[in-house]
Amino acid sequence: MSDKFDLPFESQLAPQKLELGTEIQFHCHKGVSCFNACCKKADLSLTPYDVIRMKRRLGMSSGEFLKAHTVPYQMDQHGVPGIKMRTDDSSACLFVTDEGCSIYEDRPTACRYYPLGHMAVKEANATSDSAYYFMINEEHCMGHKEPKVQTINEYRRELGIVDYDGYNRDWLDIQLKKRSAGPSVGNLPESTLQLFFMASYDMDRFRRFVMSEQFRATYDLEEGAYRALETEDVALMQFGIRFMRQVFFGERTIPERANAWEERVEKRQEVWDLRRDAEVARKQAQDDDMYESGE
Repeated sequence: MSDKFDLPFESQLAPQKLELGTEIQFHCHKGVSCFNACCKKADLSLTPYDVIRMKRRLGMSSGEFLKAHTVPYQMDQHGVPGIKMRTDDSSACLFVTDEGCSIYEDRPTACRYYPLGHMAVKEANATSDSAYYFMINEEHCMGHKEPKVQTINEYRRELGIVDYDGYNRDWLDIQLKKRSAGPSVGNLPESTLQLFFMASYDMDRFRRFVMSEQFRATYDLEEGAYRALETEDVALMQFGIRFMRQVFFGERTIPERANAWEERVEKRQEVWDLRRDAEVARKQAQDDDMYESGE
């Protein structure tokens, strides 16, 4: 099974599988004749780390960023939610200018990779996935004719991709593992899909959830961990990935407090009893009113 980033431009993909040591000839810069062309036909999926970098750059909350700059889509047949960059009516990226990308230092992973495609493959019985790459050759792109030659690994380091891949890997592995598991995971309940969206993209809402009294009563974390989750987006993202793995696959890496489940059930029973008593009282009062009015 495999997972890959969406590419900034629709194209026929060259099938040759490349590795980190493979040399490529490519250089994109303002002087190339096709400068900005790929940004004017943008179809980009975003990762959680992409959201963190861009919302921070724009001074927005995660909710504000999602509303202004993304559109939702389904990443698989089971409805797992993803987000793509919002574009204008001509499909141009909202951040492209005549001078290039206005958020260049914080641009998404897929933009950094272009014109490389990236694919994670996990073979049967393998304990980890392997990364492969492929080149996208498009007629409009003149960057392939520039004389600069370097290995894929050098290209990744120059464009800041290594750090992004490090932050993205565990999140992408959730999708890879879910797809590899097939029917054993299958369709997820709506509440689980909503949790995936919140923990992946709506960081500020997920932070409120994690810092809530109910969450603290359920999970046994040290106060230092809560302080980090309250102030550090990357720590929160990484915790969210652990939490999703626990929900999706039953990987118990976040300890629960002793008797937390029993206490939750007991509290819910108390609420149900109060609602029942209130309904009984309401019905009794209604019957009394009818009796007094002679109806």
